[in-house]
Amino acid sequence: MNLIIDVGNTRVKAALFEEYRLVEVIVFNKTKIISEVKKIIKNYNIAATILSSVASMPVKKLQKLKELTDFTIVSAKIKTPFKNLYGTPQTLGVDRIALVVGAVVKFSEQNVLIIDAGTCITFDFVNKEAEYLGGAISPGIEMRYKSLHTFTSKLPLLEIHQPNNFIGNTTGESIHSGIVNGVIQEIEGVINQYKKEYLDLTVVLTGGNTNFLSKQLKSSIFANQNFLLEGLNEILIFNKNK
Repeated sequence: MNLIIDVGNTRVKAALFEEYRLVEVIVFNKTKIISEVKKIIKNYNIAATILSSVASMPVKKLQKLKELTDFTIVSAKIKTPFKNLYGTPQTLGVDRIALVVGAVVKFSEQNVLIIDAGTCITFDFVNKEAEYLGGAISPGIEMRYKSLHTFTSKLPLLEIHQPNNFIGNTTGESIHSGIVNGVIQEIEGVINQYKKEYLDLTVVLTGGNTNFLSKQLKSSIFANQNFLLEGLNEILIFNKNK
């Protein structure tokens, strides 16, 4: 069984795969990573492990994890089944690398736009020749709510909410309309930009806000909240077979 460890800024997702089949996803606080990984290793027969972290990990903690299970660390130098044409490949986030690998494997010989709606909204494009060209990064939904509250003196901090109407008739509804409709229009606009250049475009939506956004998008998309984890598993399998 493959163990995938995806370390975020505050939370960790640990996924268990039986070859290509996702068996279970366990989410826990980053501070509990050692104890939680111990539990997983005790309860499952782990054959190989891969670790991806968008935040820095203390050397001591990495060493403790190494003592529990030998793992591959995802970096810009890891072998992947795509050609990286990014202008600064060393700065490409490990999460974006995993998403592109997932796209190349699952949608081979297709033009794919991967949209990851999480802390940030990232757009990543790989063409049918398995060449990664780049994409875009913009603020995520929660970040937009927080910025309106942080950089103004009177606007409240609100929870994500589907606006009742695109015309907000209260300050709260205006905030929801501006943020949620703004994100929807942004995503639809980016998709349309790519479709003008690449008519046969496959669009994948993933990330923490997948379910919230997928119901509102008019464009035809593949919604998969676990696409990043699946991409990390594909990287592990690809490197094992090399």
